[in-house]
Amino acid sequence: MESAAEETRSEGGNRPRPSSITQRLSARKLAQTPKWLPGAVAYETIMGSVAYGVSSDTSDMDVYGFCIPPKDKIFPHLAGEIPGFGRQIPRFEVYQQHHINDSAALGGSGRQYDLTLFSIVKFFQLALENNPNILDSLFTPVSCVLHATAVGERVREQRRLFLHRGAWQKFKGYAFSQVHKMDIKTPQPGSKRAADVERFGFDAKFAYHIVRLLDEVEQILTTGDLDLQRDRERLKAIRRGEWTAEQVREFFVRKERELETAYAESRLPHSPNEAAIKQLLLECLEAHFGSLEQAVVVPSQERELLAQIRALCEKAGV
Repeated sequence: MESAAEETRSEGGNRPRPSSITQRLSARKLAQTPKWLPGAVAYETIMGSVAYGVSSDTSDMDVYGFCIPPKDKIFPHLAGEIPGFGRQIPRFEVYQQHHINDSAALGGSGRQYDLTLFSIVKFFQLALENNPNILDSLFTPVSCVLHATAVGERVREQRRLFLHRGAWQKFKGYAFSQVHKMDIKTPQPGSKRAADVERFGFDAKFAYHIVRLLDEVEQILTTGDLDLQRDRERLKAIRRGEWTAEQVREFFVRKERELETAYAESRLPHSPNEAAIKQLLLECLEAHFGSLEQAVVVPSQERELLAQIRALCEKAGV
């Protein structure tokens, strides 16, 4: 069966087609997006069990990414808004639509999409905070990338810039929430999760996310990098019910101690390099819009750098 990412490739090449999943679903009236959004998508990637290497089933596809809104939505003063005075322009931060049924996909057998697309500004902010879902979306295998413009590719290439020791607290918090859900959440009767609880005595999906999150942050702290599929065989075993709930809890307690040490010994910076990340954001916006001269006030040195970047982009045809 052709993979979801392969379906988006152009014939005879490896680069994604110019049109995004969102653009195609919107054109067919399946996705209800803001009018400007379909043509503004810069990056889309498959998330979930496919990205983690524990499943090849793409009949349900969770897609994350980011878009670049119109300039006046990023810089509202260009539309005449004075922050704190009068009518304020609604900020666009994220578009989400779940359970989008595409009956024509997979040769007519159908596929269901969950779409989550952030504004590039919100995406950068969450990445700066080391939000686990956002970091995952930047470190998915290349085979999971559905669509990437030059800006999307640049952000992905620079993804390690976002990593810092603060990832430990974020990932630990997410993992702890999965422990809590595993212990108390009652699945809907008749669902696959209900069948797992009946078979294993607990929800194996929550269990595998606990182990996955702790493995990911260990990689970040010790290597400054992230391979989402490094631990896939162990995750598959957990999903098959080969671990007990008690083993998962013991793993969490033991790994928490180990990761406190990894945090203390990590070579990553304690906090994000906000200046460098902001510079990358400005470069991306400059490449997309062509000029930010009327949108932001930058020091002369940064203005000269942006001019050089613009010249390089024009030379490269970006």
